[in-house]
Amino acid sequence: MQKLSPLMFMGTGSDVGKSIITAGFCRIFKQDGYHPAPFKAQNMANNSYATQEGLEIGRAQAVQAEAAGVACHTDMNPLLLKPSSDHTCQVVLNGKPIGNQNAYQYFRTEGREVLRKEVNSAFDRLASRYNPVVMEGAGSISEINLRAVDLVNMPMAMHANASVILVADIDRGGVFASVYGSIMLLTEEERPYVKGILINKFRGDIRLFEPGIKMLEDLCGIPVVGVVPYYKDIHIEEEDSVALHTKQIQASHGKVNVVVVLLRHLSNFTDFNRLEQDPRVHLYYSSNVDEIAQADIILIPGSKSTLDDLYELRRNGVAQSILSAHRSGATVVGICGGYQMMGQEICDPDHVEGSIERLPGLGLLPVSTQMLGEKVTRQVKFKFLDGSSWCDGYEIHMGVTTPVEGYQESPINYLQTGTKDGYKASDNCFGTYIHGILDNAEVIDYLLKPYASKLTETTFDYAAFKEQQYDKLADHLRQYVNIEQVYSLIKQ
Repeated sequence: MQKLSPLMFMGTGSDVGKSIITAGFCRIFKQDGYHPAPFKAQNMANNSYATQEGLEIGRAQAVQAEAAGVACHTDMNPLLLKPSSDHTCQVVLNGKPIGNQNAYQYFRTEGREVLRKEVNSAFDRLASRYNPVVMEGAGSISEINLRAVDLVNMPMAMHANASVILVADIDRGGVFASVYGSIMLLTEEERPYVKGILINKFRGDIRLFEPGIKMLEDLCGIPVVGVVPYYKDIHIEEEDSVALHTKQIQASHGKVNVVVVLLRHLSNFTDFNRLEQDPRVHLYYSSNVDEIAQADIILIPGSKSTLDDLYELRRNGVAQSILSAHRSGATVVGICGGYQMMGQEICDPDHVEGSIERLPGLGLLPVSTQMLGEKVTRQVKFKFLDGSSWCDGYEIHMGVTTPVEGYQESPINYLQTGTKDGYKASDNCFGTYIHGILDNAEVIDYLLKPYASKLTETTFDYAAFKEQQYDKLADHLRQYVNIEQVYSLIKQ
């Protein structure tokens, strides 16, 4: 295949749809016979994933790699920032945490060139193995106050010699000002790298915007390569928990009601995407005690600050509502931090998470958790309970959970490595450290079995569903983007 130069999608601001567009082009290049891979130098998200090597990257790049049909690797996201508060985040470099920093510390110029060398080297390694590299920027292309310390936008594009397409969200309004202003705020050296404009999330009759296309092209001297309509029937994993605001928040009739407890520091909410698409299930997110009481199944998710979230659940009455619902017959399942919360206690004597040294848990499982400074990150294969088939998942956690004195092990998962995971107190009460456990049909069928009288649909093939969605996204982009024009920008 002909060698293509890197293609980079940057935005006029955050949440304009860059991640989804990048995933779509990864699938388009795969369909067209190329060997693409995604790349984002720096990502900020609590949704993360473990690579085959047991290292951590942003979940968005794992999704994009899946769309490209390749295994994810830390070179696709060498720098990951995982917020733990409004001002502090854990810094993960090349898949491994290197400490916590506040925003001022992270964005200072001192030591910045060390990180720049790391992200540039990761790109160079990736570009030597894949064709093309489909890159994604972060936030706005023109944060001029951060220009000197920027690692992910124009300096990255210039290092890669990438063709940049500027993505703007027309649904927000002000698209002409945001596009023109973003380009004009670039330096004379940066501006030539922007080769095209893509208008995203258009609603209504596209013909009404045709004069606007010419206006933008005349203003900016850059072609508009496409106007992509807003869609509701294509389901691709969202980048971060901002997407939770658009999800269902109430129980429904006629299906198995599954509530995900809406934690303040909720992480890896993609654990529940498969369930959300299952036609047998109505899944919603809530921290409302009445909504939790209506659920058949209560899922307690992972958390970036487990002790803080556990304290909040006790303070706002949600902990009591979970216990009351369980006494009334609801199933309760905890994943990662949620598993830790279900135990008798969580201890943090070394202040790994913060100032709280110990909190009593929900008391649903006879286990105790000790927080540790070393993070476990690995992909796993496991057998669920007495199942015969291997399931897939991954672990990203800090802490060790063991039965309290007087109780024996009662694992729910048996890993291929010979180790065990989780604790089962009863058929409708268990916890696990394994993210992605609910992507496995065997686990879902077990979870829904007690509610068989409500079910009319058959087992749901999530892997096939995701492949179909990537193809639908590619078809959608091909319909509204001038793909040949994009190819002309990146052919060397």
